[in-house]
Amino acid sequence: MITNPQMPAILSPGLLVVLSAPSGAGKTTLAHMLKKEFPEAEISVSYTTRSPRGAEANGRDYHFVDPLTFKQMIDRNEFVEWAEVHGNFYGSSKEVIGQSYRARGMALFDIDVQGGTSIKRKYPDAVTIFILPPSMEELERRLRSRGTDSDDVIQRRMLAARAECEKGAQSYDYLVINDRLEEAFLQLRSVLIAERTRRGRVDITGLRLNSPD
Repeated sequence: MITNPQMPAILSPGLLVVLSAPSGAGKTTLAHMLKKEFPEAEISVSYTTRSPRGAEANGRDYHFVDPLTFKQMIDRNEFVEWAEVHGNFYGSSKEVIGQSYRARGMALFDIDVQGGTSIKRKYPDAVTIFILPPSMEELERRLRSRGTDSDDVIQRRMLAARAECEKGAQSYDYLVINDRLEEAFLQLRSVLIAERTRRGRVDITGLRLNSPD
């Protein structure tokens, strides 16, 4: 794992965490494990204009909205990041960040590298963590084991995964290889515990260290 040496000295009291990974790396499973470990964490549910798939539920997997509603949210500057992907729009609301900062809590974003990079630009103290598979071969095996995609779809996913892994490895603060789920979770947990105690984030006003004698 690597850290960002340019983290600002004055940090927001809440913790803004971005998890990104290629499809099949276990990102969403790890995000929900973190939610159980840190009850104060609020997982951001993205907005999208695409239709629900399979058992997806509104408000749990995504907030499903029509294009006009999405555009109105853009005009009101309600998204911390948004993008158009294959003709559909996806975006993350700013609301969860404000709530977490006010309560000294944790905002957890389960998004792609493009969205994570956008958040990092706007919130430099955000903690970005990229989840990597142990190998590209293992990632392909996991995708095939789902039994939901054709060979063509899997090949496209693999091409996208390699590009995303390259971007994440170059720009994210921390890298976690998800070979064994429990070990990857412990690494994630350690990162968040350490970030909670980072200088500039801990409230030490009660010590009155800068008060005159």
